[in-house]
Amino acid sequence: MDNNYYKIMALDFGDVRIGVALSDMTRTIASGYENYTRCNDEDKDISHIMDIAKSNNVKLIVMGIPYNMDGTESNQTLKTKAFAEKLSAISGIEIKFQDERLTSKLAERMLINADVSRMKRKNVLDKLSATIILQDYLNQI
Repeated sequence: MDNNYYKIMALDFGDVRIGVALSDMTRTIASGYENYTRCNDEDKDISHIMDIAKSNNVKLIVMGIPYNMDGTESNQTLKTKAFAEKLSAISGIEIKFQDERLTSKLAERMLINADVSRMKRKNVLDKLSATIILQDYLNQI
């Protein structure tokens, strides 16, 4: 396969779920992939993400980084960085961070405006947040 055609994956990392989005092969358009519900085994979570990356020719992972509104790091910021470090070490895939402040709020607002029920919103919110994170990143490169 031509090395110029690969995908970028985005992760919206959370304690309960990880939203996953993938770019197209030209790295222009972000699409939601899945809402992955985490198990109590971080190695299994990483293995699942690596399986997606491998089967989709992913060469870069962009993780949303949840800074506080004043730009300081939160406890979740530290958890995200620790997970990213472990994921990168095991997978060998480069990880970049994308500021995700207000991403979840924007995703929630979009779903409410689309008249998506509260129960259905819960099932797609993280995937949509990952899609927004990835599209923001793609728009900058």
